[in-house]
Amino acid sequence: MIAKITYFGVSICLLLGFLVIVVIGGQLMATGNGLAIGMGVAAEVLVVLGAWFLWKTYRFGRRSAALARALEAEGGLPVDELKRSAGGRIDRDSADAVFARRQAETERTPEDWRAWFRLAVAYADARDTPRARKAMQHAIKLHDGPGRGARGAPTAG
Repeated sequence: MIAKITYFGVSICLLLGFLVIVVIGGQLMATGNGLAIGMGVAAEVLVVLGAWFLWKTYRFGRRSAALARALEAEGGLPVDELKRSAGGRIDRDSADAVFARRQAETERTPEDWRAWFRLAVAYADARDTPRARKAMQHAIKLHDGPGRGARGAPTAG
């Protein structure tokens, strides 16, 4: 819950920052000076890119949370079986062992979104965020399937 509140707060601050940049960019473009117009356009482009990135991140979080809820309803969420140090840090050998099992499961059933979801969690536990994200994106793609919308429901058409 803290992560959701933090994400929401940071997103609001980012959107307010975007608003300020849009206003300043507009003012720069209104000056008529070539250099200022270029800076204003560049500012507007950066806002569009930032908003796109924020949307993609939000959508990814919602979709992966939906998969977690679906897996929880099936009783298939991965159990936290990792050994930890006294400070709560994950034991590397333990994470490697769990990862090996998750990877083998995914290789046995490469079209199962559930296996990819669990592999993504194993990557995250091993602190390999880029691969965790790619595995989760693949799980989402498999879950949605061809002709399915973002929520997993068939689309019209």
